[in-house]
Amino acid sequence: MIGLFDRLARPLLRALDPEEAHGLTIRALKYAPLPRASADDPRLKVQAFGLTFPNPVGIAAGFDKHAEVPDALFRLGFGFAEVGTITPRPQPGNPRPRVFRLEADSAVINRYGFNSEGELAPLARLRSRAHKPGILGVNVGANKDTADRGADYVRLIEAFAGVASYFTVNVSSPNTPGLRDLQQTAFLDDLLARVLAARDRAARKSAIPVLLKIAPDLTLSELDDVVGVARRRKIDGMIVGNTTISRSMTLRAANAKETGGLSGKPLFPLATRMLAETFVRAEGMFPLIGVGGIDSGAAAVAKLRAGATLVQLYTGLVFGGLGLVSDIKKELRDALATRKSLTELIGTDSAAITAEQWPV
Repeated sequence: MIGLFDRLARPLLRALDPEEAHGLTIRALKYAPLPRASADDPRLKVQAFGLTFPNPVGIAAGFDKHAEVPDALFRLGFGFAEVGTITPRPQPGNPRPRVFRLEADSAVINRYGFNSEGELAPLARLRSRAHKPGILGVNVGANKDTADRGADYVRLIEAFAGVASYFTVNVSSPNTPGLRDLQQTAFLDDLLARVLAARDRAARKSAIPVLLKIAPDLTLSELDDVVGVARRRKIDGMIVGNTTISRSMTLRAANAKETGGLSGKPLFPLATRMLAETFVRAEGMFPLIGVGGIDSGAAAVAKLRAGATLVQLYTGLVFGGLGLVSDIKKELRDALATRKSLTELIGTDSAAITAEQWPV
């Protein structure tokens, strides 16, 4: 079914405007009679943040912005799905066009700007599937025009506590003015304190894990501060990282200078370096999710070796199709041929990666 969908749909989708193609994909997933995913090899099971993941491959935030198709994503074989970014109030985001494929580079630039339906519609959808299986993360952000951004995050934590398996605090989108300032020490410390207090107030039988998603564009000094705050506040984990505002000299596409965050294959070296740098600074205090440029099983294995316990992808699906999920899981199984579990891979290359020259 998935292979047939890829063969029939991908040429059409690639011919459309990227945002229109994405909308069409979401609509197709809503109504496609997808079979239940085959059971994963039990060796792919991963424990992280107090949760048990059937496999370590997740869909990153941005694909299912409004929580419309999480169950379809589980049927595609993802081990977890992260919806959002969700903001408290609806907002349109930036004007179109705001998404650009870099065909020659297997990359995408977006400047969506947290286009969001607000909290009510996604919350209603997630409540309607509250008792269905699947680890579901909710990625939360602040409205562009809010006076107190911390209050927006608190409001969303309280609202979605009954339906989220974990939360991701997104302070790293490059497309909301001033948002990345929340990664600065004083702002971040206050934000995490408020978010964790809200999480604790809304706790069910056990505390809901809270993860922090950071930019790959931090300096190492800034990363020192961010990880230091995360450790002091006892955050449950970090996601490394978001899209980048940097532009590699190797980019070939004519539209490579469009404003926005770059994702896809060219992001892999920078995101993986930042992942390794974060891993050595975290010193095992919490697990990491590696995201950025995963377009193959080999890339996913490299993320684990750099320090990731779990991985997420999105742009890789644009160029590799939905079959990429099963391809990655197959290569992860192959990596287990001489190992008892994937945990044996985590961070094995981190020291070597951090000793390399900085990616350009």
